[in-house]
Amino acid sequence: MNKYILLPLLLIVLASCEKSIGVDLETAAPKLVVDAAINWEKGTDGSEQQIKLSTTTGYFSAVIPTVSGATIVVRNSANTEFPFTDSGNGDYVCTNFEPVIGETYTLTIELNGQTYTASETLIDVPPIDKIEQKTETGFGSEEDRIDVKTFFTDPGNTNDFYMTRYQTNINAIPAYGVTDDEFFQGNQVFDLYLNPDIKPGNFMEIRLYGISEQYFNYMSILTAIAGGGGPFATAPATLRGNVRHVGNPNDLVLGYFSLSEIDKRTYIVY
Repeated sequence: MNKYILLPLLLIVLASCEKSIGVDLETAAPKLVVDAAINWEKGTDGSEQQIKLSTTTGYFSAVIPTVSGATIVVRNSANTEFPFTDSGNGDYVCTNFEPVIGETYTLTIELNGQTYTASETLIDVPPIDKIEQKTETGFGSEEDRIDVKTFFTDPGNTNDFYMTRYQTNINAIPAYGVTDDEFFQGNQVFDLYLNPDIKPGNFMEIRLYGISEQYFNYMSILTAIAGGGGPFATAPATLRGNVRHVGNPNDLVLGYFSLSEIDKRTYIVY
């Protein structure tokens, strides 16, 4: 008898959940977002680089506003200038960049009478030694899972920091991970990529980056925010990058100016 009483009550509750609830969210003033990752792929001259400028927008906005009209220059320690030309849609392109491992570069952005700047050092990276995969047998109703390992050898003479990027043909957004060599200096180590949706025939582009300790800390926070805690989790820290507004240090600028040597491989899952 209770079953017949509970069913209509449950339907009433479910029906009441269909009512639309408007959420009035305040929109903060737009903040500048700087995507300035200078990456030198092994085997290339690294002369072509790109920086992208945009701003923050409302939570429900489907369009990311881009920023045009800025003057962007990167300088090395000898004060050699590498200009980035505005090509539209927030993209700024350089065709004569000169990457040098261990060199410190300074980014300067002039926009609407304001100046933004950041400095960073170009970090080298060891080559990817090999890529292996292993199939983990599922339990019960779980399907088998394919794990992919990317091996590289730490040089062992310095404190080094690394970032890996996995872009598959089944995921629009790449996956990132960061690590340091505290526990494997001078040894071969692997980065483990777990994706339950990966199947034989899928392919991925794997990138290994050498990064600075400061960028390692930044990406550690970023991956923590993106990777867990659910949609209502509290961010572990304010995600402030290394770009500063000259004359107004309290103005929050998002994004990061980084310089990395990278090694890249394309891998097909079998």
